[in-house]
Amino acid sequence: MPASVTALLRRQFDLTWALAEYHLDRLEPADLLWEPAALCWTMRPDPAGGWRPDWADTEPDPVPAPTVGWLTWHIGWWWSVAADHVRQRPARERDDIRWPGPGGDTVAWLRGLRAEWTDALDGLTEDDLDRPAAYPWPADAGLTVADLAAWVNAELMKNVAEIGQLRLLRAAGLPG
Repeated sequence: MPASVTALLRRQFDLTWALAEYHLDRLEPADLLWEPAALCWTMRPDPAGGWRPDWADTEPDPVPAPTVGWLTWHIGWWWSVAADHVRQRPARERDDIRWPGPGGDTVAWLRGLRAEWTDALDGLTEDDLDRPAAYPWPADAGLTVADLAAWVNAELMKNVAEIGQLRLLRAAGLPG
């Protein structure tokens, strides 16, 4: 039994991040914008020289298959906002999150988010974990910072598994 909820959340996060590292170490720039299906969400160049995600405020049906690039941006978005909430600072808007691009250092960006998150997680006390959290759910949901940290672990595991599957499909020669 862990000494604390924080210790349990940290061990769970470290396990999830180990899987992330496995796939991040093997990502190639061409993996990021490889389109696995005709209907997909990806990252697109914007007029200012940056990148913008495909997005719809209401999830379409069917849901588009994401590219690895879109998934890495998505991780960057929700993780940045989660860190803002845990650190009790104003939360960034979706459009404020800048993806480095396929020629940029997307892996280093994600590793930087990991460092920021572990610093925040390691600084939480048991009282901090009991604070109300209004992300990623409504403020009146009655959930806490501990729930938020557990959600980060689950969301990261899901997104990393998706990245891994896409990477493996591309490497296996699935036409995209």
